[in-house]
Amino acid sequence: MCSTLVDILVPFITLSMVDDVIVGRNMDIFRRDILLYIAAGLGRALFQFVKEFLCDMSGCRVASGLRKDMMKHIFSLHRGYFDKTNTGELMARVKDDAGSVWDLTGFVGMLMTEATVYFFGVIVCMVTLNWKLSIVPLVFMPPLAFIALFLEKKLDKDYDDISEKNAALTKVVEENISGVRTVKAFSAESSELKKFDEKNIAYADANKKFAKDLADTDPLLAVIPKIMQTFVVAIGGYAAIKGSITYGTLVAFVSYSISIVWPIENLGWMLSLISQGLAGYKKIKKVMKTQAQITDPVAKNEEAFEGVSGAADNASSAAVGDDKAAGEISFDNVTFTMEGKKILKDVSFTIPKGRTLGIMGATGAGKSTIVNLIERFYDTSDGSIRIEGKDIKKMPLCDVRAFSSVVTQDVFLFSDTITENVRLGSKESMDERTVKAAIKSAHAKEFVEKITDSYDAVIGERGIGLSGGQKQRLSIARALAKKANLLILDDSTSALDMETEAAIQAELREKKDMSKIIIGHRISSVKDADEIIVLENGAVKERGTHAELIEKKGLYYSTYEAQYGDYRNAMAAGE
Repeated sequence: MCSTLVDILVPFITLSMVDDVIVGRNMDIFRRDILLYIAAGLGRALFQFVKEFLCDMSGCRVASGLRKDMMKHIFSLHRGYFDKTNTGELMARVKDDAGSVWDLTGFVGMLMTEATVYFFGVIVCMVTLNWKLSIVPLVFMPPLAFIALFLEKKLDKDYDDISEKNAALTKVVEENISGVRTVKAFSAESSELKKFDEKNIAYADANKKFAKDLADTDPLLAVIPKIMQTFVVAIGGYAAIKGSITYGTLVAFVSYSISIVWPIENLGWMLSLISQGLAGYKKIKKVMKTQAQITDPVAKNEEAFEGVSGAADNASSAAVGDDKAAGEISFDNVTFTMEGKKILKDVSFTIPKGRTLGIMGATGAGKSTIVNLIERFYDTSDGSIRIEGKDIKKMPLCDVRAFSSVVTQDVFLFSDTITENVRLGSKESMDERTVKAAIKSAHAKEFVEKITDSYDAVIGERGIGLSGGQKQRLSIARALAKKANLLILDDSTSALDMETEAAIQAELREKKDMSKIIIGHRISSVKDADEIIVLENGAVKERGTHAELIEKKGLYYSTYEAQYGDYRNAMAAGE
């Protein structure tokens, strides 16, 4: 603001230089004006530095805070939101759109404020110098304002379209880079490149339309100020010749008419950047307005927040709601419906502390849905899930998720050290001894210690560089290190050889302080469970121990025969 005021007042020094020094021959004023010019130059440099620094810092803080708020909000959203929203779109919102808001609140906001102050300040100075001559630039303001507003509306729509096309392009790029090995394995480079070209061309076309809309009106924003300057010079020069105004006033007025052009000429460009920032903000606002469907219960008093373990260190010790049910989890006639389709139907079971439940069933039978409901990624449509006698809908989410530790089918490892991956969720409190003990229990110690840098080795994105079995063992180690009351293995040993799987299962049987849910397709994964349930179309079709289910000769027996029948027949023939 101060640097702008200096720029506005400099023509008055020029006026004095012309009228008092050149025309009036006053050397005292000459020295004063020279000093004023020097002071104005130094002052402007200092004020510009302060202005740039403060505005950039302000924009940086706004964008940084906005990205942080967005990530915090994204983490709070329910699982269903991510089922319907692609990763590329969210990346575009957090990165590109937040960057546009950064520009809007930093450089662009500063420039627009400076241009506005300068523009109206110059008008005031013109009126002060000669109100009649100031009518000339004022006549040209309405058409310029109309063109600027018309351009802003067009550019606002253009940037909205550009933002959408950018999100679609980012999605394709993110998917293909993440899945580049799959693309190469299926020789799908040409088809994926074609898909990329379509999104890339659409993005380019959106930008071309923006450029065309800007080019259609930008010449008018450039030529009108030139016409205005011509009228100012002609009318002002005539008035100076006639003696109506001094030559100093004419020079100052011409200086103002030239300098007022930069806010006008850059108006379209500044409005386009403002439109871009506003369009980005609208997209961000849309994400921020999304309400999480799974939330913490509203506490009426402190008792409403009694639950299992404190989430600060993800410990498994619970604030027991029912002493008899300590460490217990139960499903009471649970039904779950999604988009009109029943995924689970009246599922009931209880797992006391230290016991193991095996779950089997065909693909799509609802096995992984049980895991999602335990973690409360979704809420039951009917029935209830209870942890230590308390309905999980009445417990804080952090306590619900602290109760269990999950090893999913799709192993995700971060691009970080092995130690940091195992410590996920308790990075500040988990010690090295716990990490190494968990890795040993998951039978990953041998291969980890053979890797260069061992426990401090940085593994690639999503565990690139490790085999499927190695990734599964690290994922199991991460789950064990959490020391939760309930360990859930969701088909998490499918990439392991039979010997390693048996060794891990023997290790898990020794852990009497935690309950376990083992979901698998192999009989070997669940045969030692205290109870096994077999799901079919979302309902419990069979239940019992391994021996009881074999005796029933139902679905479980059919799976057993499919997996072990040939081996048993061969053994019988050998005898």
